[in-house]
Amino acid sequence: MYLSVNGDKTYCYTGGKAFNPDQPTVVFIHGVLNDHSVWILQTRYLAHHHWNVLALDLPGHCKSAGAPPVSVEEAAQFILALLDAAGVKQAALVGHSFGSLIALQAAALAPERVSQLVLVGTAFPMKVSAALLETALKEPQKAIEMVNVYSHSTLAPPPSTLGPGTWLYGGSRALMRRVLASNAQVNLFHRGFKACDDYRAGEAAMGAVTCPVLFVLGRADQMTQPRAAQSLRGAAAHAKLVTLDAGHQLMSECPDGVLGALLDFLKPPA
Repeated sequence: MYLSVNGDKTYCYTGGKAFNPDQPTVVFIHGVLNDHSVWILQTRYLAHHHWNVLALDLPGHCKSAGAPPVSVEEAAQFILALLDAAGVKQAALVGHSFGSLIALQAAALAPERVSQLVLVGTAFPMKVSAALLETALKEPQKAIEMVNVYSHSTLAPPPSTLGPGTWLYGGSRALMRRVLASNAQVNLFHRGFKACDDYRAGEAAMGAVTCPVLFVLGRADQMTQPRAAQSLRGAAAHAKLVTLDAGHQLMSECPDGVLGALLDFLKPPA
């Protein structure tokens, strides 16, 4: 499904179902050098169980046109514009890593428009080392190798991931290479990481959030370690925590756990 957002075509995966304005909507926001496909398992289930699903490619990524956001704040404004373009007055927001900061900031900017907020693999501050920032800028292929080492706690997926023979490390690396190559004008890797590193408004943003918040964290996450989310958890008025046996790529390393946490929290209608 394509939407015109700020004058540019934005791709949203709908889980194989047509958008139904009579159903509640959940928006999925990916992280750095990812796209809508990282949510494939969770979105398809929800789309077939009474939810509208909009799993987007951020501007300038893969199937979406436009300039890639230079900051979390800019990306959050884009999410609100996407809701307008879809004709959605209120939606649940689910974000992973960089996407979690975007979802948080959007919920702070327009709390009346967000029914529930889910932060997957989040941290604040979401610091990126100077060495990794420089490598992402000058040697992005090397940085992809580095990030994938730290993003996975296992190389083999559970049966429910993407089928027998799936190699999580290799699949994630291939996706990041594809996303990087999708924009020849902008280094999406460095831009996304710099936006994470520059974001300073996390605690203030959480203080402005009025909806229930779910944290889904990986016990073995080396990119955004669970303890790095404590400041956000402390600032949240209505927060729930689910910790899973996974690394940073929770959606593929523990797909059933992530889906179960979403179903329990979102409580889709019967």
